Amino acid sequence: QVQLVESGGGLVQAGGSLRLSCAASGSYRSFDAMAWYRQAPGKQRELVAAITRGDYRNYADSVKGRFTISRDNAENTVYLQMNSLKPEDTAVYYCAAGSPLMVVTTPDYWGQGTQVTVSS
Repeated sequence: QVQLVESGGGLVQAGGSLRLSCAASGSYRSFDAMAWYRQAPGKQRELVAAITRGDYRNYADSVKGRFTISRDNAENTVYLQMNSLKPEDTAVYYCAAGSPLMVVTTPDYWGQGTQVTVSS
């Protein structure tokens, strides 16, 4: 059984930083690619960043230069370092996992989500 457990969300002022973590357990091949998505109230869930086991990364345009995704393959953990946070980054952030091709559209696995709130 695959499990993704997020941590690190919270309340921060605009311009501040937060670091999200996602610990994965289960089938090794399930984590070939991992990603972070977010969903703001009244909006669709959107891809924030993704990373493969080989360290290929991609980012949404809205977070480029501010967010950094990384992973520890030995620990099956993925991180999202968020700097220069803006109120529009407020959302529930979800960890996801799957194949490199599909994780950016339809991941196989989802975490439960962690709230990030950025105050102005």
